[in-house]
Amino acid sequence: MAYALAYQAMLHAGRALLFSQGYRPSAYQAHKTVVECTRKALGKEYKILIIKFDKMRKKRHQLIYEAVIEISTTETKSAIKSAHELVKKIEREIQRKNPQKRLL
Repeated sequence: MAYALAYQAMLHAGRALLFSQGYRPSAYQAHKTVVECTRKALGKEYKILIIKFDKMRKKRHQLIYEAVIEISTTETKSAIKSAHELVKKIEREIQRKNPQKRLL
């Protein structure tokens, strides 16, 4: 469950980034769209983190809808660390582009 929550934090941060730029992901493949748009918005500097985000997206799908995989404690801790890193990066990016808007 913690793994899925870490992914959700990344997804919501990615959506916030898209919204801050005036975009709304479509309902069709929304999670994949958020990952791809986040990749484009953050650039090559965060390539490794976005790869993790996408792997988490795929694994979360298996965990939620197929219930055929197990997530180790180590993998969960890594997911939480990656989520924290991505959320902080997106928060800085939004504030950099919209200095008048402060996030809660």
